[in-house]
Amino acid sequence: MTEQSATASVEVAVDPATAFKVFTEEIDLWWVRGPINFMDSARLLELRIEPGVGGRFLEVYGPDDVLESGRITVWEPGTAFAYRNPAEDVETRVGFDPIDGGTRVTVVQYLLAEGADTAFVWPNVLHWLPAWVARRDSAPRTPRELDRLAIALYYEDPAAAARWLHTVFGLDSWDKIPPEGQPPSWIELHVGSAAVLLFKRTDQAAPAADHDVWVYVDDLDAHFARAQSNGAKILSDIHQHGYRSYDAEDLEGHHWTFLQARPTQL
Repeated sequence: MTEQSATASVEVAVDPATAFKVFTEEIDLWWVRGPINFMDSARLLELRIEPGVGGRFLEVYGPDDVLESGRITVWEPGTAFAYRNPAEDVETRVGFDPIDGGTRVTVVQYLLAEGADTAFVWPNVLHWLPAWVARRDSAPRTPRELDRLAIALYYEDPAAAARWLHTVFGLDSWDKIPPEGQPPSWIELHVGSAAVLLFKRTDQAAPAADHDVWVYVDDLDAHFARAQSNGAKILSDIHQHGYRSYDAEDLEGHHWTFLQARPTQL
């Protein structure tokens, strides 16, 4: 059963009023647009927090097409805000406390119903905030979007590989380099706007499958039909896990993953 609460904190080098503004008004700029970071990554146009009690925490897909993940219950600019997601019986409170040199931002999530089950997301994403605060004065005021092409690599120890690639080759991440002792299920490094995804190797007997090419396409259903009709070996039909995708093999057994591109991807 899921723990009843989760807490995460970061420190940012701005005052509490600015930290509150950045967190709420600029969430679409600091939230990393990776393929698994939204409920429906393929259709996302914007992530938005509407101000004030009664405002909504939204994934925006179109003018009249949104997904509400919470409703604001507390709104105290510069101090705190809270929202509740009744669909998952979760309440989230975000506090902004002054410290020497800036603000400590703390997010606490509570599971309201005994025996309910959910995934607490904030401990995995709050660390994106300081990176944006550090670059917001010089960075473009547009979300960082991924390129259409990504590479997936498979290792016995993906976390160790990520640390090695970071230290030796200088690869960085919009997310984070996993520290020793923390093997995350998803590791995403970046070279400019291109993603290098690291996964656990599961089949040492298939050297052609030690890497995977990820391609974002405009019409996934049409692409799937074309691949199928032209003889590609389909490894998985179209499915959704934050992103819509399917998997196939080419003529020599190399793995390819095709994903539905967001409307914002060039």
